[in-house]
Amino acid sequence: MNFSDLQRREFLGSLASLSIAAALEGETRDGVIYRNLGSTGERVSAIGLGGYHIGVPSEAEGIRIIQTALDRGITFLDNSWDYHDGGSEVYMGKALRDGYRKRAFLMTKYNGRTRASAAQQIDESLKRLQTDHIDLIQFHENIRMTDADKYFAPGGAHEAMMAAKKAGKVRYVGFTGHKDPRIHLHMLDMASKNGFHFDSCQMPLNVLDYHFRSFAHEVVPRLVEEKTAVLGMKPLASGLMFQLSNVNAIDCLHYALNLPTSVVINGCDSLERLEQAFQAMKTFQMMSKEQVEALTAKTKQAALSGRIERFKTSEDFDGTTHNPSSMG
Repeated sequence: MNFSDLQRREFLGSLASLSIAAALEGETRDGVIYRNLGSTGERVSAIGLGGYHIGVPSEAEGIRIIQTALDRGITFLDNSWDYHDGGSEVYMGKALRDGYRKRAFLMTKYNGRTRASAAQQIDESLKRLQTDHIDLIQFHENIRMTDADKYFAPGGAHEAMMAAKKAGKVRYVGFTGHKDPRIHLHMLDMASKNGFHFDSCQMPLNVLDYHFRSFAHEVVPRLVEEKTAVLGMKPLASGLMFQLSNVNAIDCLHYALNLPTSVVINGCDSLERLEQAFQAMKTFQMMSKEQVEALTAKTKQAALSGRIERFKTSEDFDGTTHNPSSMG
């Protein structure tokens, strides 16, 4: 959506107050920021390690990246049942041996829309990850208005989640999506209608999102109000941000950290990218409204076309569309 000057000032003011509150609830140790994970009582690293990118390098390098991140204080690990046909979970499971599992807050996602398919995928993820429980499980790719209805329908994935939680296989439950804020809001409405509270919600949060189909503007304030953990992803627009010459990776990570996020999930397919994430946390300071305005002004024209945030405007990133059988 396009903002008037007044709307922009009001938006920045509300984000500033929310971000300051989030920062006050956090702490920094050895250059790593830790924040509360919504109302769960958990505290996790403010930057998390993206699971898809772990499967890009060799297995040995992927394991090295994961263990180096944990050794240096990152605790939040992202993954998904379908990343690299399960390869990312396999890498992560091997990396979490030898005592590393107890250092990690482990999250993964599943594609199943039915109780049977979701339950099967949870068990497959547990096996690949070599663990008896997943700290946070998330319904993956809430990208259609019908996804929320399917999730809460009789025989839907929600039943599998509640059964898995009762069995001790999962601790917390959330959902993700990258398409349109209205779809996220519908999921939250359906949760309320069904008397359920999601522990987390994941969405793209970056300096382009500020201007176009903005999750930051439309979804984040509601999540904060409902005390649902805000998980930001694609802070660099899946690397597509580098098409722009007037912003850099550290600025982009600072913008996402400046939002009231519990975690900013950052893809690190090399130790250099991992070092960049640590540098972003070490150098982060709360941004003023003026600083946010100046940074986001640089991306306005590119953002409004949607050409860079293709995960919002195309099917290129829609794993459940490319593999519909995974939904059950």
